[in-house]
Amino acid sequence: MNSNLYGLLGLVAAVCFILALKGLSSPKSARRGNIIGAIGATLGTILVFWAPGGHHKNLIPILGAIAFGVLVGVPAARRIQMTQMPQLVALFNGVGGGAAALVSTVEYLRLGKGATSAEIIATVFTVVVGCVSFSGSIITFLKLQEIMTTRPVVFPGGRFVIAGTLAALLGSAGWVINSGGTKPLVIMGALALAFGVLFVLPVGGADVPIVISLLNAFTGLTVAASGYVLQATLLIVAGTLVGASGTILTRLMAAAMGRSLFGTLFGAFTAKPQESSGAAEVRSVKSGSADDVAILLNYAQRVVIVPGFGLAVAQAQHTVRELADLLASKGVDVAYGIHPVAGRMPGHMNVLLAEANVPYEQLVEMEEVNPTFPQTDVVLVVGANDVVNPAAKTTPGCPIYGMPILDVAQAGNVIFLKRSMRPGFAGIENELLYDPKTTLLFGDAKDSLTKVVSALKAL
Repeated sequence: MNSNLYGLLGLVAAVCFILALKGLSSPKSARRGNIIGAIGATLGTILVFWAPGGHHKNLIPILGAIAFGVLVGVPAARRIQMTQMPQLVALFNGVGGGAAALVSTVEYLRLGKGATSAEIIATVFTVVVGCVSFSGSIITFLKLQEIMTTRPVVFPGGRFVIAGTLAALLGSAGWVINSGGTKPLVIMGALALAFGVLFVLPVGGADVPIVISLLNAFTGLTVAASGYVLQATLLIVAGTLVGASGTILTRLMAAAMGRSLFGTLFGAFTAKPQESSGAAEVRSVKSGSADDVAILLNYAQRVVIVPGFGLAVAQAQHTVRELADLLASKGVDVAYGIHPVAGRMPGHMNVLLAEANVPYEQLVEMEEVNPTFPQTDVVLVVGANDVVNPAAKTTPGCPIYGMPILDVAQAGNVIFLKRSMRPGFAGIENELLYDPKTTLLFGDAKDSLTKVVSALKAL
């Protein structure tokens, strides 16, 4: 292919990536952004085979690897449940970082003593950050899948082990830069994998989405660095975009959680243990039926629906949309209160409600909906817990302390749809459940909402 045409098509692919990020910044245009990004990625993949002066002696293995990836990836992506999407994103992040580390390693070994200092430094950066991203993403996957505990994992002297591992990792990186060779590179990679595990273990379940975003930024940086090693401009552009956007998203999410990034990652080592009240206190809650909830909703003037992870588990987004439409037809003002970290990943609730074609205008962000709760007659909390838990304001030392929450306690009535009294993902009890103004409707969210809709239609 002519080098000018190749460069022009590469520019088109890069522009597609930029437009994709722009589209993903809003639920209205997210679908279009995904399509544009997919077009750019497809074009970039095809261009690899037509690079000027390129040789494709390994064409058959390359095509075989692509075919294998398609055969595995497409069915997995189509069958994955919305509740499992964060785990899939975590795995994608890890695979991306690991792949970049492997590619840079292979290129480094191919160059041998002919590698320049800049290429060696770029390789070291890619291997270190890529391996950290890979092993750290595996731990986030295990936490989200609840294969391992979602609570922070700390052990005596843990901070010193992490610091020692980091020091050894930096020392091995200097060894590779000064001496080169395969052995130092392997040692450095092993230390980076170990540091990735130690890096994520102290993070509690409520903060895992922030770490996923941070590791996504790491993966982008490794892709950009590997692009420098391979002299692939498109990889540099794509990786830089992912790294920059991931960094910005991480900062925004940390701010939404009301804490610093350092506190998110290492706060478990400095957190004060919560006081135990001794014997477990048996307290009563006020539970109701679908008919009770329907009556409250029928006579309300304003209703705010707060969706959470339980809504995704029950796949109740279409039913909650039906309920909202029914209330609107009765003259009730209906809105959805969206917390920035509701669910298990950024934008989880927006994507879920978009599946049910909920009007974007009804989705109200936390900063806008909080001042309206005192004028709200009923708040319907569907499968959320931590994002409405007053402990974030009242209980120093708890995992979510300092996180801004939806102030649903200020509403006239609060209805919780829950399967049981089990705590949320952060593993702490919600005092709001025992508030006299709170009514609990136990059961699967979809079944409960279906019964409420039927009862509301009968009124």
